[in-house]
Amino acid sequence: MLKQSRVTILGSTGSIGLNTIDVVQRHPERFTVYALSAHSRMKQLADQALMTGAKVVVVPDTQARDTFKSHWISHAPAPEIRVGAQALSDTAADPETDVVMAAIVGAAGLPSALAAAQAGKRVLLANKEALVAAGSLFMAAIRQSGAELLPIDSEHNAIFQCLPHDGRASAPTGPTAGVRRLILTASGGPFRTKRWDELHQVTPEQACAHPNWSMGRKISVDSATMLNKGLEVIEAHWLFAMPPERINVVIHPQSVVHSMVEYEDGSVLAQLGQPDMRTPIAYGLGFPDRIASGVGMLDLALAGRLDFEEPDLKQFPCLKLSFDALRSGQGACIALNAANEIAVAGFLSGALAYTEIALVIDAALDWQAGVPESALNSLDDVMALDALTRQHTKPFLRA
Repeated sequence: MLKQSRVTILGSTGSIGLNTIDVVQRHPERFTVYALSAHSRMKQLADQALMTGAKVVVVPDTQARDTFKSHWISHAPAPEIRVGAQALSDTAADPETDVVMAAIVGAAGLPSALAAAQAGKRVLLANKEALVAAGSLFMAAIRQSGAELLPIDSEHNAIFQCLPHDGRASAPTGPTAGVRRLILTASGGPFRTKRWDELHQVTPEQACAHPNWSMGRKISVDSATMLNKGLEVIEAHWLFAMPPERINVVIHPQSVVHSMVEYEDGSVLAQLGQPDMRTPIAYGLGFPDRIASGVGMLDLALAGRLDFEEPDLKQFPCLKLSFDALRSGQGACIALNAANEIAVAGFLSGALAYTEIALVIDAALDWQAGVPESALNSLDDVMALDALTRQHTKPFLRA
């Protein structure tokens, strides 16, 4: 009889969390939900806990705990409620869980993702900051603990699928033999055909109207600026031990080819599929087996043409800034990510224009270059530089 894997979903009410629950519930013989976490949607968290039979939920504070309790209307025993940031990390490392979906957006998700890695879990990584801000620490933890690392971003998952494996998702110590370069695809977002001087008056609603993917507001803005792709370049560097000059980005508006690997003999392997996050989630949950995800068949005849083009770095300055940060070092990557989070939040709240996002990030990188590079040997070092960058960046926002 197949042993059930106990799954913890950190960020269960977001889009990745919702899709993970969908895939898990398609395979009750393989998976059971152990724990769920959410930051603000307590009614939805209560509904999810009841539906999945979760043993544990993690909430940010005592007010959220009380709100969760008020929404628990079932006669069934309520799950254990754990409170606070430390509880997230403790739950990620809990001996009662086998698989951790790290789907909390932003730097807030970094400690719990690292805790799962240090505890030797199978880590399904959908949190970018674990690698962007703490790549060396995170990958060292994976190697030292023997944890498995499955990337959930569709692009990195595609690359992972196109590389050879021995049935285990271990962290590489160098580029895979025979690989010439990695090619990340990008949709180009909602402003692919616009000129830069047409974007000064862009609204949050326009920036969040992604043509292919259904995502949260912050990630949708990152996709529009292509900062999201820049973060993925940094992630790919750590995930696949690939130097920056061997990572390329190509715009592919149809989002059918999710990424490619080019080999030394000239072969290019690509992973294709519907733009549906349940595909990489199912791959991560089932690896090395292929399991049903609920995603329909890809009709290439219906898809028609597949277009590819080089990104214009003047049109997408955030992508250039990301490559610059990667070449500069870990401190610059931390500053890039932190400044972007502040800038995007400012744009979404009306405190910053869309075209000012790149200007704020550029200023933060200039500032970070003048700050003595800390050793960045611990999570505290990373979080300290992250906090300093945010403190420096906030004055750029209009009240």
